[in-house]
Amino acid sequence: MVMLQYLIVCPLVFLAGFVDSIAGGGGLISLPAYIIAGVPAHFALGTNKISSTLGTSVSTWRYLKNGYLKGKELVTTALCACLTALVGSYIGSSLSLMVSDTVLKHMMMVVLPIVSFYVLRNKNMGTETEQKKLSGKAVLLISVAASFVIGMYDGFYGPGTGTFYLLVLTGIAHLSIHEASAMTKVLNLTSNVMALTNFLINGTAYYGLGLAAAAFCIAGNYLGSGLVVNNGQKIVRPVILVVLLILFVKILLGI
Repeated sequence: MVMLQYLIVCPLVFLAGFVDSIAGGGGLISLPAYIIAGVPAHFALGTNKISSTLGTSVSTWRYLKNGYLKGKELVTTALCACLTALVGSYIGSSLSLMVSDTVLKHMMMVVLPIVSFYVLRNKNMGTETEQKKLSGKAVLLISVAASFVIGMYDGFYGPGTGTFYLLVLTGIAHLSIHEASAMTKVLNLTSNVMALTNFLINGTAYYGLGLAAAAFCIAGNYLGSGLVVNNGQKIVRPVILVVLLILFVKILLGI
């Protein structure tokens, strides 16, 4: 059964990484992959955080290396937002640990389709319209509030977190796409680390499966980012829908 889990999870997480590098939404494939493989819901959340945290670490480093997060005001905002992301993620992950496996899986059937709708619908935030500038204080308040709420969601579930950050940081805080993307990676990594730490402390993660999946996730991201793919959403949408359909059937049939 353990080997079967590897055979199911690793290819799907590779696909998730590939999809995420093209059009985002990889978490909508990776989290259901663990459930489909028979991993208990709490362990699916914790194990998925291992691969997502490592994957996010790589992409965060690339953004910071390219200097997209710079300027004293923006760095200060990011640091403050990280603090509230930590608090939100801790609360969210703690709440998920209190919910039973059965309730958690059935909640996924409601939450994941809603998240997939927003992830697949919003791909060009901040790239097509000229962003008006807000005061530094306004950006700080928006970022801090958003990081708490979205950090809580990331701790509880996770898929689509990056999209939600981008929606707020470009659509409400009016940051440029490069600034918003860099801050998104930093905040996403922060909430991932806190949630993962909480799950590991409570023993709800499979280290071997998570690390193997992380390697496949990074490989998928690397391969996908090296390809020029037009109409990425047209490729991603059916893949995500198929994986979600398999998840729903499995949960409904109780297998």
